[in-house]
Amino acid sequence: MSGDERSREEQTSSARDIAAVIASLTREVSDFPSPGIQFKDLTPLLADPDGFAAVTEALAEIASGAELIAAVDARGFLLGGAVATRLGTGVLAVRKGGKLPPPVFSKTYTLEYGSATLEIPAEGIDLAGRSVVIIDDVLATGGTLAATARLLDDAGAAVTTAAVVLELAQLRGRDAVAPLPVSSLRQV
Repeated sequence: MSGDERSREEQTSSARDIAAVIASLTREVSDFPSPGIQFKDLTPLLADPDGFAAVTEALAEIASGAELIAAVDARGFLLGGAVATRLGTGVLAVRKGGKLPPPVFSKTYTLEYGSATLEIPAEGIDLAGRSVVIIDDVLATGGTLAATARLLDDAGAAVTTAAVVLELAQLRGRDAVAPLPVSSLRQV
């Protein structure tokens, strides 16, 4: 077996391992936040020191080379902050609307169960040309990631990729985010 084949096999094994950790520590909640939604609660994963460390390391590998991590409100803050610390970069909190003082860059978008607005500061952080990786917990319909990418693009950042812990593949969120590459640690 060549070195390249061994490396691919190790990556595949590592991806299966992290996916199994995520599966074992994800709580499923029916009909939340509204009827028909099967909510994937990652709180047990984040509370487990080994699970949290494994997810942080896997996301950091994906984000390697980024100058800044954009962490999406709210669980993305936990993940993005940990990834930024591991990489030695800064973290930009992408906030829900109304949480930041003006001026802000803002995007409103549609969720699978409503709409929302995301904001980042329009002053105080120079994003022009900076390589940014977006970190969030779950990719569902793609509205949040797509809005975040547009928001960062509007601010002049060079968004290189997005990384999530869990992807609900049947909702085709990647389509909404395209052409931005998305890496997910586990797909369901």
